[in-house]
Amino acid sequence: MLKKRDLSESHVLYNLMVHPDVFPFVRQKAASFEEFMFLTKQTIEEEDQGKIISRTILDEWHNPIGTINLFDVQDGYGFLGTWIGQPYFGKGYNNIAKEAFFSELFYEKDIHTVFMRIRKVNIRSQKAAEKIPYVTLANETRKDIYDQLNQGEEIYNLYQIEKDNFLMHQLRNQPLEVAEEQLKEA
Repeated sequence: MLKKRDLSESHVLYNLMVHPDVFPFVRQKAASFEEFMFLTKQTIEEEDQGKIISRTILDEWHNPIGTINLFDVQDGYGFLGTWIGQPYFGKGYNNIAKEAFFSELFYEKDIHTVFMRIRKVNIRSQKAAEKIPYVTLANETRKDIYDQLNQGEEIYNLYQIEKDNFLMHQLRNQPLEVAEEQLKEA
């Protein structure tokens, strides 16, 4: 489950973010709780300006467990940034959050491509990305972006999710009754 970001969940999220298995892979790092509050306020303002789309990931009891963001939003694309607290690793929250977020981006927002840059040393995230059936490795097909990402010390793989691939996946995997109902409406 996802919800718009707000300051009330900051303590819980900050404590999850600073875990050593999480912190190195978070894009918006905060060295203190105060800095985390500042970054959260900034994120909320940037969303109002259309520069970012940010959601809090919730567990089934509505507890905040991480964040999912689309950074650098422009011309119908952006870069995905997701982190989930260490106690929630391996429990399926990542895929559930991504499905919900992509549905919002592709059905409700004017987004057609989501890029994921994943450090080549971050094997856990690469394996998670490669399990998603509508994700493609874009190191060669989007070489311009791949080369731009890899000008610094960190080396990344570039993945992409295209709206059409996601929508086809959704159609193929929805319950038969829903698909039949949609065909009747068409």
